[in-house]
Parts: sequence; structure tokens; C-alpha cells
Amino acid sequence: MARPPLTDDELIARYGPHLNEAPPGGWNAGIEVDRVVKTHCCFCGQQCGIKLKVHDNAVVGFEPWYEFPFNEGKLCPKGVKRYLQGSHPDRLLHPMERDPAAPGGFRQTSWDHALERVVAEIRRIQAEHGDDAFAMLSGVSLTNEKSYLVGKFARLALHTANLDYNGRFCMVSAGTGNKKALGIDRAPNPWSDIPLADVVWVAGANVAETFPITTSYIWRARDRGAKLIVQDPRVVPLARTADLFLPVRPGTDSALFGAVLHVLIERGWLDHEFIDAHTVGFDEAAAAVADMTPAWAADITGVPAARIEEAAEWWGTAATGMMLHARGIEQHTKGVDNVLAAINLGLATGKFGKPGCGVSTITGQGNGQGGREHGHKCDQLPGNRDISNPDHRAAVAAVWGCDEADIPGKGMPAEEIIEAIHDGRIKGLLSICFNPLVSAPDANFTREALDKLEFYTVIDFFLSESAQHADVVLPGSLHEEDEGTSTSGEGRIIKINAAVTPPGEARRDWEILVDIARRLGKGDLFSYANTEQIFDELCRASHGGTADYTGATWQRIEDEMGLFWPIPEPGHPGTPRLHEGGRFAHPDGKARFHPVPFKPSAEVVDDDYPLLLTTGRVVSQYLSGTQTRRIAALVAQYPRPLCEMHPRLADTIGVVDGDLVTVTSRRGSMTLPAHVVTTIRPDTVFIPYHWPGAQAANQLTNRAVDPLAKMPEFKVTAVRVERAGGRGATTDTRDLGLHEASS
Repeated sequence: MARPPLTDDELIARYGPHLNEAPPGGWNAGIEVDRVVKTHCCFCGQQCGIKLKVHDNAVVGFEPWYEFPFNEGKLCPKGVKRYLQGSHPDRLLHPMERDPAAPGGFRQTSWDHALERVVAEIRRIQAEHGDDAFAMLSGVSLTNEKSYLVGKFARLALHTANLDYNGRFCMVSAGTGNKKALGIDRAPNPWSDIPLADVVWVAGANVAETFPITTSYIWRARDRGAKLIVQDPRVVPLARTADLFLPVRPGTDSALFGAVLHVLIERGWLDHEFIDAHTVGFDEAAAAVADMTPAWAADITGVPAARIEEAAEWWGTAATGMMLHARGIEQHTKGVDNVLAAINLGLATGKFGKPGCGVSTITGQGNGQGGREHGHKCDQLPGNRDISNPDHRAAVAAVWGCDEADIPGKGMPAEEIIEAIHDGRIKGLLSICFNPLVSAPDANFTREALDKLEFYTVIDFFLSESAQHADVVLPGSLHEEDEGTSTSGEGRIIKINAAVTPPGEARRDWEILVDIARRLGKGDLFSYANTEQIFDELCRASHGGTADYTGATWQRIEDEMGLFWPIPEPGHPGTPRLHEGGRFAHPDGKARFHPVPFKPSAEVVDDDYPLLLTTGRVVSQYLSGTQTRRIAALVAQYPRPLCEMHPRLADTIGVVDGDLVTVTSRRGSMTLPAHVVTTIRPDTVFIPYHWPGAQAANQLTNRAVDPLAKMPEFKVTAVRVERAGGRGATTDTRDLGLHEASS
């Protein structure tokens, strides 16, 4: 017999009131529901299906969407609580402009006044300093439609080359590496392939906390006997059940991958038929690892040589295998090298284009995949086209109804935009759903840059830390307040359905951009009545590109529970698995091996900064925390950053769990509680980055970037750690017993 639902009193007695929350999950909360809307989570790249419960134009709860094939109703803590953000009192309801005399520094204004001021400042700055002196920064939590619109808006309405996006801090190393090696920027496999793998290798991805539903796919592989390898400086939750753990020193992943390739070659664990028929460049890649023995790599990485050999044997002898990698190997000044070295292992053993085989990027942000395909990157046009390629430019110009010459060329990537603001080359900025003051490296430098702008306007739904430096703030829309599509980390295009309309005077993001374009005299190029028209144009503009959406429609996406691109023509079934038959996206159809010699990180430890800091996420927070720090239950789960350290390090500096420590890099310092754990390398500390101000991990991180991807090096920062107000940190890492790490 089914158990009767709990009453409101029983719910409160069991779970307790949680500040601004309704009873858990929004179920049986005593609120009459007007409708239930099938849509998707607003957070990470998994884009889990969810049903939102609506009452009186407010999202009041959720239900699992069991039928959606990716997550089958499962949700992580963020997905369960996502619906609570819409009712937060910080929600922006009216346009505002800076007023130093007003409380909080802002005063309410009208839309007409706000937009006229924005347009006037754009025109003034560009007339005085040139078109490219006004820049735009965008976020990839936006839908495909808005990402596409941002790219077109920046190029044709603002007429600036200087547009980039916060995926520059997330996905670009993987995208660059994928395109160089495979000719296409997408995970080669649907997640349904993971359970078919005999070996699953997770490299630099804290799956259980940051992509939790992916864990269930790995468990299915384990259930049928797959071996699990986890490569990370920390024993992350998934690693606690791994068959083989590789405790790699931050910044040395390519050395580990190179040593594995060395062993594969030495032992003959290669798929020569695949290499000969479907790849080029193997000899050069092999020459680069000729001296990368496991013993050499053990000294570099801290991973025992025997474990490296075991990883090579498992990977090289398995019939099927999938590697999943994320920011842990990508957010480096050699992030592209790391990705190429990982792909080399897949190519060498023929693990592409077959069920249960692939080297796949885990996409971090909500629409990190679709957002990097359709035009708000500095070097990109829709369909993942190259903005410097004349044929690509002509194809997009034909869809946009403009001359090819009207489209500006390649602009600056995000970190260079911030540096150009700091040194005065860029005078004005428009940002949308991007909080660089928390998410960019070297936060003090970023703060100085924002304060040097002559004019800064922000479109967002909360007053983020960056928006507090703006001159005009325009209230935009939440995920559930607009209609559109997103593309998951699998490459599956899914439908976002509007559940409610924006509150107060807030407007949908796309309507704001179209209005600004009209006021700039470009309305004829932006005559959209709804976002479906934008999507239809996106599909046309993508035709012939590697990210080809030609055959997609909103109706098909909903009816078929998502479509995997490329979809090159109407009626095409989509492409869940790339490279079947050994065909890659380069003109000759062959994948590219790349030689990857080991290079040191931009910063190395020394006597003054003897420890390594690495940063990342926790399960209850998301990116810069603009949304999740406003959901009480998520805040309660992890209310402030902690400095995770090994007991050896804690003993050396004289602290116990909970004591305050000061972490100092060459750029800044912060004081926070120590979290003493045995699940981290003794030479490494970990701080999550979701908080602003004095709690911002990015006060410490380095602005050095990968030469190809322009990804900053978030994962390796040389620091010292000392007890706050007390003894100094160790200056001799031998005190930590690290000479034993490779034994």
C-alpha cells in the first residue's frame, strides 16, 4: 500500500524550516499547483530533466521527470533546490543606475532612460576611441538562442571584435584540443556508452560532486565488471571506490599520460590497424615519449611507477574503454597539451568510434557545449566556424543579411579583455550573466580593471559582485522565464520551456539585446518576434559547420527527448556517437596524434611559496555562486570556503581542523578555516572558488594562460600557508615526507 503524503506539520517536524525554503522538494507543500512544466536544470552541463511546479506565476516546487533518458528523474542537491532562487528578495526587478548618494549606490530608473544612457555611452566611447574600445562578455548558462544572439549582437549592433565568454575559464582547452586532434569540438560519445566500457578512466574530474548524475553511468559500468581509474591530486569521493588511484601532483598530467603512452608502445598494447588506417602523426607522438619512462614520470608526478604501468596495462589490454576528463587537466597553461596527450591514449588503442570507446570532455557549465558552438567566442561564428576563415564568414553573412566585411575579425579572449580594460585600451563593457570578479583569476587585478572602465553595464537577475561596479544594471531573466534550447555535455540538444514570466519590470535577456540593437539603428537585423525565430536562424547559420543543427526543430527536440548534433538535414536522426567507421572531422578523415613534451607550469614552488594550491567546486555550489549562494539549504551545506590540507602539512604549521590559516600567493592572501583531511596530497592545498571578496580563492590564482586556448592556470598556484597570526609555513617540503611519494 502506498504511504499517504506527509502533512505540512509532519514535513516541518521532520526537516525543520529552512529560512526562505518551502518544505523539501516542494512536494506536498500545501500549495495549489496551476501547472507542471517539463524543462531542464539551470546548472551544470548534464542538463538534467526536471518538472517545475508553478502557482500564481511563481515556481513553488519540482517533480522528477522520470521519462527523460539522461537522468531518469535523478537530481543532485543543486537541482533539487534550484526552484528556490526565483523568490529571493535580491531578485532584480527594475533597471538601476549608479548613484553614490543612494543607499547601496544605485537608484531605480526607467527602462527608456537606462537604455538610452547605455546607447549614448556606447556611441560616445566608440566615437572617441574606436569600435573595439567597447567590449562584451557573456556567459554560457544562456540558451543556444541567446548565445547565438549575443554573437550577432556584438558583431553587428556593437560592431566590436572584442566579445568573449566565461567558457574561456572552463571549456576552451578541451575544445581546442578536440578540434586539433579530432577536427570537432564535442564529446565523441553519448553517456549511454559509459556502461559499455571495460575500463573507465576519470582524469581531473570530481564527478560525484560536480557532475553527480554521471556517477550512475560509471556505477553501471562497474556493475558489469569495469575497472575504474581515477587521476586527481585529491581522493575525491569517486576515487574512494576506484580500483586504481593516481595521486598526480598538480600540473603534471601530461607527464603521466606520456608515460602511459610510453608503456603502451613498449609492451605492444597498440591497435596498429586503427593507427595506420585512421590517424596521422603517430611516429612523432611516439618519439616525444621515448624517454618518458614510468620511473621518470613517478619523480615528476608523485604517482608510483607501478601504478602508471598498471593503468597502461588496463587501458591497453581492455577491449573497450572511456576516459572522462574535465577542468582538473584543462585549467592549465598547458591545458591543450594535457587534452592532446589524453586523446593520444585513445587513438593509440583504437578507442574511438565504437560503443564504449572514447576520450570525452565533461562540459562544466549549463550550456557550455552549445554556448561555445554558436558565436559568443572571440574567434568563432555559428556552427563552430572560424571567424578568420573567409568562406565561413561569407556563409554566416549570407544568413545575417550583411556584407562579409561588416563582421569584425577575431577579438581578444576574456582574460586579455580584462587586461586591456586595466591598461586603458578598452573603455566600455557590457556583460551578461558573467561575474568576472569572482570567476576570473587574480581578483584584485580584475577589481581594479572594472573600476577603470568609463562605462559598464550589466544584464543579470541578481546584483552580482561584478554588477556592483556597474553604471547601469538591467534586470534580465532566469532560466525558467524564457523559451529556448540548450546542448548538454553529450552533444544532446534539449528544450528549455518557460514556466513563468519575469517578475516586476525584469525583461527577457533577448528582448533587452534586441531593444539595444534597435536603438543603435540596427533593428532591421534583429527583427525577431520570439526565440523560436532565433533558433531557426541559428540552424540556418550553422548549416555546413561542424556543429550543424540544420535538421533540428523545437518540435523534434521535444518529441525525441533531445537530438544529438550534427543533424545536417531535415529528417536526419542525429549523431549520438561520433567517428563511427573511423571517420574523423578533418578534411582527410583522419585523426591527428600530437607530440606532447612535458613542460612545467607557469609557477613552480620555491622557498617562499613551497606549496601548490588547486581550486575547484563543491557539490552544493555552482560557478561564482551568484545563484547558489542565495539558496539557504545549499549555503548551509557548505557556507564558506575551507582550505583543505593533509595532516602532515597541518602538523608542520601547527594547526588542527577548524583553525584559521592564511594562504598567500604572489598576488594576494586570504584567511580561512583549515579542513584537515587525509584525502589530499601533502604538498597541495585545495580551496573552492564560489565566494567573493575576502573569501575569493581567485585572489590567489595566476593570470598566465595557455598559449593556444588562452585558458588561465587556475589549477596550479604556488603558495605558502601559515597559521593565522601564528607560526610561518614550512619552507622545506621534505618535512611533509614527499620524498616518499613515488616509492
